Amino acid sequence: MSGRVFHAPLLEAHPAFALTHVWQRSKQDALVRYPEITLVRNLEDLLSNKEIDLIIVNTPESTHHAFANKALQAGKHVVVEKAFTATLEEARNLLALADQHTRMISVFHNRRWDSDFLTVQQVIRQQFLGRLVEYEAYYDRFRNYIRPHSWKEQPTAGTGILHNLGSHLIDQALCLFGMPDQVFADIRIQRTDGQVADHFELILYYPNHKATLKAGYLVREAGPKYRLLGTEGSFLKYGEDPQEQALKEGQSPDAPGWGEEKSESWGLLNTNIGKLHVRGKIESIAGNYRAYYDNIRDAILLGHPLHVSGIDGMNVMKVIEAAQQSSEAGKRIELAS
Repeated sequence: MSGRVFHAPLLEAHPAFALTHVWQRSKQDALVRYPEITLVRNLEDLLSNKEIDLIIVNTPESTHHAFANKALQAGKHVVVEKAFTATLEEARNLLALADQHTRMISVFHNRRWDSDFLTVQQVIRQQFLGRLVEYEAYYDRFRNYIRPHSWKEQPTAGTGILHNLGSHLIDQALCLFGMPDQVFADIRIQRTDGQVADHFELILYYPNHKATLKAGYLVREAGPKYRLLGTEGSFLKYGEDPQEQALKEGQSPDAPGWGEEKSESWGLLNTNIGKLHVRGKIESIAGNYRAYYDNIRDAILLGHPLHVSGIDGMNVMKVIEAAQQSSEAGKRIELAS
């Protein structure tokens, strides 16, 4: 899904990239959408091709390390789907390999370019709420059944809601606030006959505030996506960034108005700014997933710093593993500095 919905359309719309090869082990529907590409049946056909600069690994998490490892050793730059790896040890190994082979490795945390998160960033940076005391972010869905034959529903390395949806929320929190001092988590299975975690509540503790991240598959009535509380006011944001749905519908990221939210989804700000009390909706910043690949281009061709580095992906894995330890032990986990 991520190849079809996210990566291929973003690459096709970007003048710096040429989508040339797709690895599909049995199907060939990639050729229907992109008849100019070469369809390959094994990874070696990609690794041995000297004209390929960048390989995107968007397979199940349990395979991320093995495939990215081979790509780096073949001298390729690599983008890895979130979550970066199944374990923290695998993440550290890939960082060492990228450094050894002087290749770029990045994690596709596209949700940094969601319209709502871009807006939340500005609310915090411009201190519209005074001193922030609580940050809450939610990623809720309603799917009260188990998808048959889905790898995501199997209890293997890298599956479960914390890796899947949680990695987005954790990356956003680390982007805003850096690594927390402590982590507490409640991770559980809520759906009947479920085999992998489908609900979590995660609290990241910082010196002057806390960040609560929560996701589940049994939320039929949507609440706020973000809830920010400060000494001067609050910011609430409902609704979803429109880019994923637009990509699923086959729209191009070059389309006019791309990433713009409808006014009914704009966030509500209620605060004091100076001597003024302000309450009302503020227009969301337009989302822009293509900015991720703008940065990948600049990193490969110009040596610019990555917006989402392998270190960022590794830090998400640190929090995930601390959260798992916390949930099992029922206590806060200290994160090493």
